[in-house]
Amino acid sequence: MQAAVAQAESGGLHLNLIPAAPGELLSQAASAAAVRAEQAGVAVRVHAAPGLPAVRLDRDRFAQVLGNLLDNAIRHTPSDGQITLSAEPGREGVRFVVADTGQGIPPEHLPHLFERFYRVDTARGRTQGGSGVGLAIAKALVQAHGGRISAHSEGPGRGAQFVIEIPPA
Repeated sequence: MQAAVAQAESGGLHLNLIPAAPGELLSQAASAAAVRAEQAGVAVRVHAAPGLPAVRLDRDRFAQVLGNLLDNAIRHTPSDGQITLSAEPGREGVRFVVADTGQGIPPEHLPHLFERFYRVDTARGRTQGGSGVGLAIAKALVQAHGGRISAHSEGPGRGAQFVIEIPPA
């Protein structure tokens, strides 16, 4: 995994850029996570605003980004919680949002979430809390597509939102 982060950060990653419909990308990500979400008792909803422009990206790499974000959301959302995948017009293209009703993130951790090996809950083992590289990979892949990623939370118990801005095709 470290090699994937380093490769993406260095610009040495080959991307197969093709136009893709934002709603289709979200539906595929939700389908890929459906079994894990169901097992966790978490509902996943998808909403794509009508009339969104296509985005030009590597479908496999962007699926990896959404998969990492969904895995985190499922892991940190209690049973009977909800995850919403949405796409809407952004300032510079399409704005993708992965929002959950989960544990939330204390404000002091938000600036560090995308750092390699950073983990909010260090008391959890790697099997429960992850390795700390998923968000670093997501950031590197989003940036390789000319986009930006950010995290937002109103604090513990208030859920979290991860926002990705991708330029139009």
